[in-house]
Amino acid sequence: MTTTEPPPPPPPQPPVSATPPEGHGHGHGHGHSHSHGPAAPVSKHLRKVIAAVLIPFAAAVVVGLLVLWPGGTPSHERTGVGFDRQTQSAKVTKVQELPCKDLSPSQTPPNGDTSTAEGQSAQSTATGICKKATVEVSSGDDKGRTFTEIIQPDSPRQLKQGQQVVVAYEPKAPEGLQYSVTDVNRKFPMALLAGIFALAVVVVGRLRGVMALVALAISFMVLTFFILPAILQGSNPLVVAVIGASAIMLIALYLCHGLTARTSVAVLGTLISLLLIGLLGSLFIGWAALTGNTDDNTGLIHGLYPSIDMSGLLLAGVIIGSLGVLDDVTVTQTSAVWELHQANPTMGWRGLYRAGIRIGRDHIASVVNTLVLAYAGAALPLLLLFSIAQSSVGTVANSELVAEEIVRTLIGSIGLVASVPVTTALAALVVSADRTTGSGAAMGAVAGPRDGGRATEGGAIRAPRGGTRGGTRGGKGRRRKR
Repeated sequence: MTTTEPPPPPPPQPPVSATPPEGHGHGHGHGHSHSHGPAAPVSKHLRKVIAAVLIPFAAAVVVGLLVLWPGGTPSHERTGVGFDRQTQSAKVTKVQELPCKDLSPSQTPPNGDTSTAEGQSAQSTATGICKKATVEVSSGDDKGRTFTEIIQPDSPRQLKQGQQVVVAYEPKAPEGLQYSVTDVNRKFPMALLAGIFALAVVVVGRLRGVMALVALAISFMVLTFFILPAILQGSNPLVVAVIGASAIMLIALYLCHGLTARTSVAVLGTLISLLLIGLLGSLFIGWAALTGNTDDNTGLIHGLYPSIDMSGLLLAGVIIGSLGVLDDVTVTQTSAVWELHQANPTMGWRGLYRAGIRIGRDHIASVVNTLVLAYAGAALPLLLLFSIAQSSVGTVANSELVAEEIVRTLIGSIGLVASVPVTTALAALVVSADRTTGSGAAMGAVAGPRDGGRATEGGAIRAPRGGTRGGTRGGKGRRRKR
């Protein structure tokens, strides 16, 4: 008796999906759509909507730059105090070690008391070995002129022969006291470190790294040639900071990430967060009565330019300082939502927002901690002084010097936290409203039921088991032409 065996089942076929445009959304056997390369462009309608918001904003920034552009840093008569001194380059040509009592015999403590810091310094001066350095000026009108510098044994800066230094020049002082060493010349090691940094960025980032360095240079140019001189000329520091930060944001983001809808969403999220930081900063700096004049440097600025609003200068610093971290958060959140949309084009804006905000929570935790530690590290010597004085936490926080940093940190952190839901919501709304030009899998998901197929996660279409209309027949399948 002959039995007829059924033919073997056909081999499994990969899910059939529409051909993705521009190389996006390649279908795979597990039914997910993966993106390769840049995001698919959004529709012309959405591009018009985004342009309608950003073009007037960019035009306002350009107008603000033209109106407030300074003619240069205003001149003033040098005071010879702090950084407001004439300086020249010099070199230590000779160093001699001599007993301090032969160089400064009058500094011996009158009663030998070494219980105080002043007494200990005087005692070391009387019994220790000092250095007598001969310094030669190597720049300026007095190039080649030499003078001597006495270095005490307890001095934090000890000079060595052949060392490059920076000297201050006071023309009104007696001839023998016109020059004095103020610092070490660190230009070469700093330039070398900057070169290593640039090389690392280019090697790892390649073209993006080059664009990032160009954007960094432009940011410094805006800060040096617009923000600082405009504030010194008496313009409102808050207005100058907002215009300057906006210009930096537009140039840096579009230069590094391209003129795309994704970047435009990041720009909008950054702008909204900066406005929130500006409002909160203006409110709480005024409420906490922070003057912005808390150390010798700010006091010198106020003395030289009394018209500068120091509290406004503090607020300007908060806005500019928050911009760099805001760029990172908004670009990351926008990219995350775009990639989620390409991985699953059928996901609505609520699903995209929920998935994006889960990513954003991790980002918030790390970024806020980074911001707080950055400020704490910068103020570490100050915090150490309060610890030595055994001051209470309330006393330390209430002092203007520390309260200024606390307000700066908290306002910046609030802006960073707010930027995550704001940018995520904007990105989710934009990509979910753009189904007509999304990935090919999205179009396949819409067309699938008409072909008798079944949509899967990610938008891929599985062929029906019966081999009907667009499925398989006789173990062989083929794609329908679209």
